[in-house]
Amino acid sequence: MTDSLPTPPPGHIKVTVTYLEMTAKPMRRQRPHPHGLSLLRAENCTFSFYRYLYDTVGEEWLWWFRRAMPADELRAILADERVEIYVAYISGVPAGYVELSRTNPGACEIQYLGLIPEFIGKGIGPWLLDWAVEAAWNGAGVEKVTVNTCDLDHPRALMTYQKAGFRPVGQEVRFDPDPRLAGLIPLTAGSHIPLPAPQLPPSKATPA
Repeated sequence: MTDSLPTPPPGHIKVTVTYLEMTAKPMRRQRPHPHGLSLLRAENCTFSFYRYLYDTVGEEWLWWFRRAMPADELRAILADERVEIYVAYISGVPAGYVELSRTNPGACEIQYLGLIPEFIGKGIGPWLLDWAVEAAWNGAGVEKVTVNTCDLDHPRALMTYQKAGFRPVGQEVRFDPDPRLAGLIPLTAGSHIPLPAPQLPPSKATPA
């Protein structure tokens, strides 16, 4: 008899995170460049522009961590020269972004990669991932490229990373407070993840 999986506490959601890495630069044919796409590094990226990208790209996938992060802490990340932010534009309109982190010696992490909702399903995502992998390997002294994804992300995210040459190296299951119930993200977001029952306040003792 096997134990059943633990039930998330009230107000929490179960999140399975998969960690992946690539230890050799892949050799593959370049994908066709999406029509009208240009990619620019956001030098000295401002807090407000970054939050626009992060919030717009990540809302449906319940990206909440940097919504909750203190502004000074996020500004310090954006000012770090080891953090690179690249914005994809389609005919001048922001379509998504890539964030690379070179804060760990010998490694480059694809910290964030995603598209603004209106540009999903147009063949941009796989091209952007291939570009991100190439850019990650182009850094000095890079011995591996890492990324992680979870089951809150796009349902094809894990498969897409594996097709790009990443292999899973670890997995963890955790219970996160639902950011919708915390007011960080609209209740209408994350339509693929049911809202959990909220945590009830402690009941007051009834006088005898």
